[in-house]
Amino acid sequence: MRIKINIPNIGLSLINIVHKQTNNLKMNQSNNKPSLDLPLEGLVVLDFSQFLAGPSCALRLADLGARVIKVERPQGGDLCRQLVVADQRFGEDSALFHTINRNKQSFAADLKDPHSLQQVKALIQQADVMIHNFRPGVMERIGLDSKTVLELNPRIVYGEITGYGDAGPWKDKPGQDLLVQSLSGIAWLSGNANQGPVPMGISVVDQITGAHLTQGILAALLRRERSNQGGVVTVSLLESAMDLQFEPFTAFLNSEQAQPTRSSVNHANVHTAAPYGIYQTADGYMALAMAPLDQLAQLLDHKELGERCTDHNTWYSDRDTYKALLRDHLITQPTAYWLARLEPSGIWCAPVYDWPTLIQHEGFQTLNAIQVIHHADGTSMQTTRCPIRLDGQTLTSPSAGPQLGADNDDILASLKELPNG
Repeated sequence: MRIKINIPNIGLSLINIVHKQTNNLKMNQSNNKPSLDLPLEGLVVLDFSQFLAGPSCALRLADLGARVIKVERPQGGDLCRQLVVADQRFGEDSALFHTINRNKQSFAADLKDPHSLQQVKALIQQADVMIHNFRPGVMERIGLDSKTVLELNPRIVYGEITGYGDAGPWKDKPGQDLLVQSLSGIAWLSGNANQGPVPMGISVVDQITGAHLTQGILAALLRRERSNQGGVVTVSLLESAMDLQFEPFTAFLNSEQAQPTRSSVNHANVHTAAPYGIYQTADGYMALAMAPLDQLAQLLDHKELGERCTDHNTWYSDRDTYKALLRDHLITQPTAYWLARLEPSGIWCAPVYDWPTLIQHEGFQTLNAIQVIHHADGTSMQTTRCPIRLDGQTLTSPSAGPQLGADNDDILASLKELPNG
């Protein structure tokens, strides 16, 4: 049954709070001055999502100026609050939760309770964007499916993430990053040919899916400026995983459709010729990207390689042979020795850094890629900042993730026609 909510004269109340809060939180840490006017200031986003994919989309919208209200269960909130990695907590929650939910507010609501659901629907009536990543059918049972929400607010952009779409035999499977890497073929793109499948060491599918949802939401908001109508943006982890593989997968589709063969020596890309890969040196590792093998052999003073790689057509078909020659040669000298030979000639190469080395390098420090966020209890932690620069300025915020339900009173105070009890 559709619940009709009459809430007159409150359409601007949340918007008024937006500008005040944004001005308080959005600071450029490098000069401690208020940041530039952000492009999404004035927009209200309701984030019902959990874990990484949906919250990463909402985070980026918050970075760009939107007011993001995280709608959570009163008991426990987002399950990511207890998803502790590296044994690190921040306050009572996992540190991970704060990296992906910084600069948001928390509204605790039991969506199975009619009164709480009424309050949430009141928020929906004045929001610009709504995001969720529940399994297919969950929002329909709650009464917050896209059709119902767009009836409440025809201008809202409704963003949803599924694991594998809303139909088919996989629609109810858990949408989790490692599982999707495994099903989508990503795990067979890494590792040498004599290894089994090797997944990426980060939640790459979650992150790219969140980015795809962000792109769709921004496009739908732009369309709304022309049509005054909202819409539904739907992405799935599997579809995003396939798009992430567009280059090798397209080659697969337009061939005999056999699984591409990984290199047996220092594999890095299924379709790239030698020398592409990472090689051990006398004191570390060095990456070699695309480079003419004959020129490389000359610069490295590698006579045998130069004699054997004269036919350009063999640089891919015989890549393991050439890469083995490089492997045995490059290990004889330190990384800096080889870089000094290659970089002046424009060969694409780089040392392989671990994080302790990276953060000490001037090249990284120049980016100011780390920011400090502060918890309500007075503690602080370091994390990454928004990777986008706007008019030359970095986008940072000192606000950590919200405490569960901490903003209920402020949010409900803006809904003056609703009872708080």
